[in-house]
Amino acid sequence: QAQLAESGGGVVQAGGSLRLSCAASGSSSRITAMGWYRQAPGMQRELVAVFTVYSGSTYVSDSLRGRFTISTDNDKNTVYLQMNSLKPADTAVYYCYMEMADPITLSEKMYWGRGTQVTVSS
Repeated sequence: QAQLAESGGGVVQAGGSLRLSCAASGSSSRITAMGWYRQAPGMQRELVAVFTVYSGSTYVSDSLRGRFTISTDNDKNTVYLQMNSLKPADTAVYYCYMEMADPITLSEKMYWGRGTQVTVSS
């Protein structure tokens, strides 16, 4: 059973930067996609960014493109989210996820991190 461990959240002033990390462990399944969601208080969880392993393509939400960047270290099964020019509206719990394919059955399963709080003060 895969486990995802997030780090890098915290409190930052508006205009500042944070880098979130998420590392997977405990599974021999092949990672097919990695990404981040966020959930602000009273709001639905929204997609932030995705990296698709087989194509090497990245997607960042239209509203965040230019400030947020997703990157990976495939050798370390780690995905990063670089967040620049942060705004109070970016305050949320950030969750990483990974889609993994079972090496035998090829069935895919999504795993989630426990979330890391990002607070941007004005």
